[in-house]
Amino acid sequence: MNVGEELAEARRQSGLTVTQVSQRTRIRETIIRGIEHDDYTGCGGDFYARGHLRAIARAVGTDPGPLVREYDASHPRGTPVSTADIFRSARPIAIPEPRRPRWGLAALLVVVLGLGGYAAYHFLAGTGHPARGTAAGHSQRGSAAAAGLSGASTAPASQGPAGSGQASPGASASPPAAPYAHRIAVGLTARQACWVGFYTRQGRFLFQAYAVPGTTKAWSFRHPVEMRIGNPGGIRLTVDGKRLHPGTAGPVTLHLRLHGNVSA
Repeated sequence: MNVGEELAEARRQSGLTVTQVSQRTRIRETIIRGIEHDDYTGCGGDFYARGHLRAIARAVGTDPGPLVREYDASHPRGTPVSTADIFRSARPIAIPEPRRPRWGLAALLVVVLGLGGYAAYHFLAGTGHPARGTAAGHSQRGSAAAAGLSGASTAPASQGPAGSGQASPGASASPPAAPYAHRIAVGLTARQACWVGFYTRQGRFLFQAYAVPGTTKAWSFRHPVEMRIGNPGGIRLTVDGKRLHPGTAGPVTLHLRLHGNVSA
C-alpha cells in the first residue's frame, strides 16, 4: 500500500472518521481526503505535506516515521531552498515614485480666484450704494457699514436650542477609529524553532517564514488571511495587540479577520 492507503486503513482501524481526524489535527477535511488518495496539492508544498503526515499519523495511532520516509522516496526533492528564499516575500514590494507638486496649476487657480473676487467686490460696491454727491447717500452708506459691522461682531458662530447656550450636535468631533479597524497586525516571538505560512481565505498560498529561537517577527495585512503554525507551543503570538494561545500541538490553522476577529 502507498502512504495514503496506509493512513486511511489506520484511520478505519482506529474507528475514526475524517471529520474526527480533522478536529484533532486542525487540518481541513479536504486536505485529509486528498492525502488518503495520495493527492498532496492542497498541502502547499513538501514541507507542509510532511507536517500533515506526522499529525494525521499520530491522530490515528500509527508511526509517522516510515510514512514520511516513503513519501520522500516517492516525491524526490527539487532544488534546495535557501534561507533567503524562505524569508523573501511572495509578492514584490512596489515602491511608489514621489509625485511632483503641480505648482503651475495651483498658481493659475489662485490668480483666477483673485480676479473673480476683485470683480465681484466692485460689482457689489457699484450696485449697493445710492447716487454720489449727496449727503444722504454718504449718511446711508455710513449707517449700513456700521450695521454690517455690528451684526458681524454679535452673530454667534453656532447655537443649539434657544436659550440653551450649547453648541449644535453637528459641531462635536467624531470619535477616533479603532486602531486595528482596517488592518490585521500579527506579532510572533519564538522560544523554539517554528514555521508559519499565510494563505488567503480561498486557500491560495501567500508566503511562509521560519522563526528560530529568540527571534521576533511582525506582519500586517489589510485583508483576511489564514495562518498555519507548525509548532504553536513554542511561540508567543499576538493578533491586533491581543495575546493568543493557539495550543501546544501542531500544525494549527487560525482564521484572522478584520476588527480583531480570530477563529481556529
